Amino acid sequence: MPEIVAPTRTAALARLAEFAPRMGRAYAAGRNHDPGPGARRDVSMLSPHIRHRLLTEQEMVARALAHHASQAAEKFIQEVFWRSYWKGWLELRPSVWTRFVTARDRALANPPPGYDAALRGQTGIDCFDAWMHELIDTGWLHNHARMWFASIWIFTLRLPWVLGADVFLRHLLDADAASNTLSWRWVAGMQTRGKHYVARAENIARYTDGRFDPRGCLDEDPAPLDDGPAPPPAPLAPAQPPPEGPALLLLHEDDLHPESLDLGRAGIVAVAGIAVPQARSPRGCAPAAAAFAQAAVDDGLARAAAHFGVAARRVDSADVVAFASGCGARRVVTPHAPVGWTAGALAPLRAALETQGIALHGLRRDWDSLCWPHATRGFFAFRENIPRVCAALVR
Repeated sequence: MPEIVAPTRTAALARLAEFAPRMGRAYAAGRNHDPGPGARRDVSMLSPHIRHRLLTEQEMVARALAHHASQAAEKFIQEVFWRSYWKGWLELRPSVWTRFVTARDRALANPPPGYDAALRGQTGIDCFDAWMHELIDTGWLHNHARMWFASIWIFTLRLPWVLGADVFLRHLLDADAASNTLSWRWVAGMQTRGKHYVARAENIARYTDGRFDPRGCLDEDPAPLDDGPAPPPAPLAPAQPPPEGPALLLLHEDDLHPESLDLGRAGIVAVAGIAVPQARSPRGCAPAAAAFAQAAVDDGLARAAAHFGVAARRVDSADVVAFASGCGARRVVTPHAPVGWTAGALAPLRAALETQGIALHGLRRDWDSLCWPHATRGFFAFRENIPRVCAALVR
């Protein structure tokens, strides 16, 4: 199976159709094995497209259930819901993102010894160095390799977890604030306090089919990190109903499936799109990841223009006010941006629009409204709600 497909919905749908027969028992049996670039058959490689919602979670689950019995597809479906769980968990506790950003920026100002060698993939740990080069070259890593990488970064190289999370944010095509931050916290032992993930040479050798065997290179008995208890979950704000009347639709890199948005009686008069991948980090964003996000937004704009029969173009966030005023829109509707850098970019835009008498309406999808309130504890409690979500939304 080829590697990452183009950042378009058309390419993603073709890969989805190709992979659907393997979403059942083949995925469950093979998902933890990483035979290396060009040899992967049991993972879809569609995480960047789901992250940008070129494909929606509902579509992924529906396709799995269309090809497999629910029990056979259970593991694949749970993996789709993990992303929704992470987003909901952080949406209910936005201060965890703020704390990460503050700690990350402080660490970037004075990185420790060994940091630059790790970034160059020159640590002398063959598997880690290979994964670093693959990350830089492709913008993607197998999920099991991400766990090993993070564990080695934290417990063997003794580097700050926030700097490792920043490397992933800058390079991964599928990076989002919640999945990335909370997965690194989980590996470190902070997300589920006292339960860390330790990379072991035997496990790496077995699940890479012997490509790597770092015996004697890893710390396999480290203590977990602890940054104290997580803040309690805050109530989820009520979803806003779509406004009535002429509106500018504003797309962004967190949600690029405008065809399925519930716009109610809003009349879309134009479509704008913003992409702010450079806001991921003080060190910006890797060129491949930035290009993927920008091309995904362009694809969403092209489909929106055809769907609504209006003009659509990419703009800077500073240009949204002028664009909305110029097309006669007194309101801007946008898919809800979960906690992260896109939401950060939209916050000052709301105030700027209000100075011109233009309201900004965030539209939260039913999928998120049903999933996120259940992310109050761990995933095992959350997953009890998966059948109810599927029954309500998956056709």
